[in-house]
Amino acid sequence: MKKIKFIHGADLHIDSPMLGLQALPDAIFKRILESTFRAVENLVNAAIYHQVDFVILAGDLFDLEDRSVRAQVFLAKQLERLEKDKIDVFIVHGNHDHLGGKWTDIRLPANVHVFEEKVEIKKFTAKNGTKVHLYGFSYPERHVFDRKIHSYKRKAGADFHIGILHGNVEGSSGHGNYAPFQIKDLLEKEFHYWALGHIHQRTVLHEEPPIIYPGNTQGRHVKEQGAKGCYLVELNDAAATFDFVETSEIIWDEIAIDARDISTFDQLYRLCLEELEGVRVEGRGIFITLKINHLQKLDSALLDELLEILQEEEKDEQSFVWVVRIIAEEKFSWNQGELAKESDFYGELFQTLKSFTEIEEAIAPLYKHPSARKYLSPLSESDVQEITTDAEALLMKKLLKQ
Repeated sequence: MKKIKFIHGADLHIDSPMLGLQALPDAIFKRILESTFRAVENLVNAAIYHQVDFVILAGDLFDLEDRSVRAQVFLAKQLERLEKDKIDVFIVHGNHDHLGGKWTDIRLPANVHVFEEKVEIKKFTAKNGTKVHLYGFSYPERHVFDRKIHSYKRKAGADFHIGILHGNVEGSSGHGNYAPFQIKDLLEKEFHYWALGHIHQRTVLHEEPPIIYPGNTQGRHVKEQGAKGCYLVELNDAAATFDFVETSEIIWDEIAIDARDISTFDQLYRLCLEELEGVRVEGRGIFITLKINHLQKLDSALLDELLEILQEEEKDEQSFVWVVRIIAEEKFSWNQGELAKESDFYGELFQTLKSFTEIEEAIAPLYKHPSARKYLSPLSESDVQEITTDAEALLMKKLLKQ
């Protein structure tokens, strides 16, 4: 029986700056800065442990186009570990680490095969004689909007055909629409597996044949919640199996607490401790957003002190549960129609909010800043809607509380 086994990972974002966190204890700060590195180590550990035939890394290995020397040397050493176990590695570069960037080049070991800017085929023969054709390309520059899928053409002579594509499935919002494709485009190629990259949320688009986004190997901020990792894939003449393998060093998560029966600070404090202890994972660090619902009988100003107390208790923990922020749900609502009838001011305010289309112009100075722009992605439709909704809520709370 012809069969192969491999690891499919993507979006390593080694040396990501990890934005959005305020002052942290030194030990925790170091853990999060090192987390993308440790996640790659965990991926390599999994490949060696399972004795796979090869590893696929489907783009955005580095976070920036000017890859740091430290990140490159680290990756090269990890790939050398795979070379020692006779495990090949197939790499495409994506929009973050495209070929057009400027960096000090660090030589990679001989087991590594990097795809160039045009779709090409790389051939692999496993120890058991199984032949594989792998198809892919690397981004020549940051923005690739062409439908590169049309250049993938199956070539006879292999037992298995695997496509590697760093791109956006059409209809998916929140990411740049790079190298767009539809699922039917991939199915028409009659490949046995599609190793995708670019979307950081783990997603199985299709099962037979598997078309998979493994997500990124390490969550980097509050919107990238849950366990992150890669897939262990096995293909044989009869079927394909794929199992998720966690690589996260740090996990981002959210806890909701029902405080409707809470009447004292002590009760709230002890309830929070209980909930946080329930999510602790040995050997892992967890960053939590704590949402407190139905808070009625306590001064919300005490929440700042609660945050400080909860953080203080975790600063020396190896397997920490660090509360990043506390969000309290206040019972606060308004009726736009009624307020507009009461005052022309409110009518004009709601109309301005509804018709405001200059968000990108308002934040242009931030995107033009030489340092900040390297870490920013374009706003998605959902981002714009969230900003507009939050702005209205903030204004109304300020105005109506007066």
